[in-house]
Order: sequence, then C-alpha cells, then structure tokens
Amino acid sequence: MNSFKKAVCSLAGLLLFGSSLMASSHREAPLIANDPLADNTDVYAFRSPDDPNTVTIIANYIPAEFPHGGPNYYTFGENIRYEIHIDNDASVPGDEIVYRFTFQRENEDPTTFFNIRLGAQNLKTTYTMERSTDGGASFQVIISDGIVPPNDIGARSIESGVGLGTTYADLMSGAISMTGDGEKVFCGPVDDPFYVDLGGIFDLGNSPRQNGPNKDALAEFNTHTIAIQVPISLLLKDGAPASPSSILDADYVIGVWASASRPAVRTLGAPGEAPEDSGEWIQVSRLGMPLTNEAVIPIGMKDYWNALTPYEELEDTLLDEFFYNPELALYMDDDLFGGAVPAFAQLRIQRNSLGAFDFGFGQDGLFPLKGSDAVAGTALDDAVFGTLLLPGPGKARSADLWPIFHTGVPNFPPYQLATGKGGNPLAEGKPFINNFLPNGGDMLRLNMATPITPRDDADFSPLGIVQAAVLGLTDPRFNGTADLEFIPNMDGFPNGRRLEDDVTRIELQAVAGVALAAIGLWYDDFDPDTGNPVTQDLIDVLTYSTGVEANDKPFSNSFPYVAAPWRGTETDEQ
Repeated sequence: MNSFKKAVCSLAGLLLFGSSLMASSHREAPLIANDPLADNTDVYAFRSPDDPNTVTIIANYIPAEFPHGGPNYYTFGENIRYEIHIDNDASVPGDEIVYRFTFQRENEDPTTFFNIRLGAQNLKTTYTMERSTDGGASFQVIISDGIVPPNDIGARSIESGVGLGTTYADLMSGAISMTGDGEKVFCGPVDDPFYVDLGGIFDLGNSPRQNGPNKDALAEFNTHTIAIQVPISLLLKDGAPASPSSILDADYVIGVWASASRPAVRTLGAPGEAPEDSGEWIQVSRLGMPLTNEAVIPIGMKDYWNALTPYEELEDTLLDEFFYNPELALYMDDDLFGGAVPAFAQLRIQRNSLGAFDFGFGQDGLFPLKGSDAVAGTALDDAVFGTLLLPGPGKARSADLWPIFHTGVPNFPPYQLATGKGGNPLAEGKPFINNFLPNGGDMLRLNMATPITPRDDADFSPLGIVQAAVLGLTDPRFNGTADLEFIPNMDGFPNGRRLEDDVTRIELQAVAGVALAAIGLWYDDFDPDTGNPVTQDLIDVLTYSTGVEANDKPFSNSFPYVAAPWRGTETDEQ
C-alpha cells in the first residue's frame, strides 16, 4: 500500500470517532481538516535576532484555537509524532537531522469539569523530545517530561489561589528547557503569528476586499507551537567550515520542514475507554513553504501532496505542473481571467518582457533560450544544473516560481539583481540570495550565513527578499556596485521565514512576476529608450497589499519570540 493510500486509511479511521475541536484556517487538505491535533499550520526558520549564533525553528500545529474553548481546551495530541526535519547536504538524499516530539496527557483531578482548579490541571501535558542525526534511523532522548504550559484560561484559573497561583509569563518562561548540547526548547499554546484575510482570499480572491474592511481572520486565535533554538554549529553539514566564507556561503544552507504522523490503525474500545492505536507510523500532515498546499495545489491533489515527503515530491513531475503554471496566474492576466478578480488589478504578469518573453499561463517563459549561447554558463544551461530550470515548453514559471519552492535560488546568473547587468538579465549582477538546496521538494530553505536585519532597524520590512531587491536596485547605498554586500532583509522570506514576514503578499507578488523583474526581466511597460525599470506596472505590484500587514499582537524580543496566547476571558469574540 503506498503512502497516500495509507494516509487515507489512517484518517478515515479518525473520522469514525470524530473530534470535538473547531478547526478553521490552515486546514490545507480535506482529510487533515478532520484531524486538527495533527494539522501543521506554519513553519518558520530564522537566525535568532538576539542570539545570531543560533537558528530558531518554529512549527505550529492545531488551527484557529478559540482561547475560550472550554471545557475541552486544545492541546497536543497523544499517539502523534510531531517532527521537525532538517536537510543540510544536497549530496545526500533525505533528512540529516530530525527532532521528534511526543506528548503525554494526565488528568490530575478527574472529579471536576474545570480545566484548572486548586493547583491541578486537566489535561496536564508533558513531552519527550528526541533527536536523530542519521536521518531518522535512530533517535536519542534529549528531554524527558518537558513542561507544556496550560491554556491561559483566565485570571482565576492562572493567578488566583483557587487556581495555579502564578502568572502566565512565569508559566511560559518556566516551560523553556535547555538540552545538554545547547538547544533551547518551548512547546505550548501561543498567539497564532500568521496574519491574513482568509475570508477575502478564499472569497474568489477578494483581497483586498472591494467592499467592506479587511480582517485578519486569525486575530485573537491561538495555536500550539514547537519552538527550538539550535546552535548553527549543530545544523551544519559534515565538513562545513566553522565560519562562513561569505554572507551567502552555500555550505550554510539548510532546508526545514515539519510533519505529523499517526499509527496506521485505530481500534475503538468500549464506552469510556481510549481507542487503541497500532501499526506503522503514517505521515498525515506536512508543511514547509507557506501557502503551498492551500493556494497552489488544487483540491483534488491536496491529500496526495500532504502524504508525500519533500524527497518523494521531487520525483513526482505531476505536482510540478502546479508551479510551472499556478492557478493564481490566471487571475493576474487580462487576456485570461484577470478582469474577474478586481482585487488583483495591480498584479499583472509579464506577457512581453523585453519584447520577447511571455510568462503568461501555459506560455514558454524562458524556454526559447534553451541550448542557446545566451544561457551558456548560466543556471539555465543544462551543463550547469541539468534540466531543472528549463524542462520544456509551456512551463511558463519553471525558472522562477518552481525553484523558489523546490530547489531554492542559487547565487548564480541569472539569479542576481539587475544592478550591474548592463541591461542583460542573463549576465552576472548583484548577489542577493543563495538558498539553493536541490535534493528535496517543498521546504523552507535558509542560508544561515546571511546576517540579521535588526527588528528596530529603519530598513526592516515584512516584505523580506522583495524589499532587499528594491533596495539593491534603487537605493544609492547599494545600487552603485554589483559587489556582494549585505542588503537589509536578505534574511527575510523566502530566505527562511521570519515571524514578521508578510508571506501572503510576497507570494502573490511573486506569482505576479516580481522575482523576474528583480533580475532584469522587466514588466511589459518598460521603455528601453529610457532604461528606467521603475514603471507603473512595477510600482503597482510593489504597492499591492491585502490590507492585513501585521500580526494582531507584537512579537517578543526573546525566545520563543511568538506572543503569549490570548486569554480565554479577553477576546472580542465573547
């Protein structure tokens, strides 16, 4: 039985006993939507702003938790393997490092219907953390009985003498553990750090909303996070230098993804008895890049995508087609269905870039250059990276969207800023990204050598690499030379993902061709006589906004950086 069929059987069994938990956004696939405790919602990976010798990785689970969700509050599930996977070596297929978390729950006082009373918790949750450095072949326990804070139910439950008699801040700080090798760990409920107008987006692309105010659909909702802060030295591949050779050192690239797995068989017991799980472990959810399964993979393939690992996905050319020609591109083209989605009016794809290249849905993109002298010695040359980037005709976005999601982007022509190219988009230009790791599919790729943009820096922007490109092309501090230098926000999405990054906006801009423009494949209104790339089409794409541009709570300045969960007695929903 293949992994997809196993996942279907496993989740079908879960449907038999159902779930009392409400689930909403982040429910990327139909089957996992019925199993919220195992549902990945987001993955983040960034150099820690207050500890630059470490990388913080955050994997969130359980979508749209009501803070006032009694009597059965959300918590991590038992009989689920929550895993964070790390790939650091392109020459070796599969993961190099895996962190595994399993959770145990205890009723400390089964005589009450309250979740917290007189110092007792129901359900009190603890965890075991294991680490594998051989790709999952063997695991070592590095934390036992780790503390998971309870939900922040309310003042009487947390602070009063008839509750726990403490503060929630103390509960969170007391739940941070340290391993013997220097990893810092936190598992527990937090404010959901993702911000997006889900109501508008899924109302046939009505974002920003054409009538009525935009709304962060995840404001005042919580999620459960697994956050680990890991010394960079522990994440480097074997043989990598202790210090990077440059701020884009290829030896410092890692790929990060998270998953949840359940036993293949669930047997229901007598009334009041817990079900019995058995059989091999089956992956039922996974996540790397944000919004892939939500907004790129069509409904009919979402469960299939969820059951694959990134390494299996890389071998599956069927899924590649959704990146070569994403559905969203249909609504950013006036020759197709652009007029039907007025909210995307500012987002228009290059149909005649430089008078020669058509990146519209089903068009050839850069494929007409395949095998020509123009691409010789570039990443588009079959002799350099094989047929990865120009696999065939009719695959319009094989050279930009597909590598962003599936290989990372190399610091190699043409993937450098147009600064210094002299009008030739295929020439060498100003470097601004290198997170190339081509041996897996959808992963969040991070170059750990890239410096940190301080969060209080005037140049810090939630537009990540898009803003770095803007500065590298237009700011006199950076556009006077094609030399490699740090440009603020080179450490932003899609070079990893910071909590602040506006990934919805960035990905919509990317579908609209902003990455192509950054390397010199300008929008159709570019005038070669003036040579000015700052055209109205480019301005429109860069100034596009969904109307939701920040999280509902400020992030913390220290690990685990996410905001404390909403209290069950303080949201506007009540």
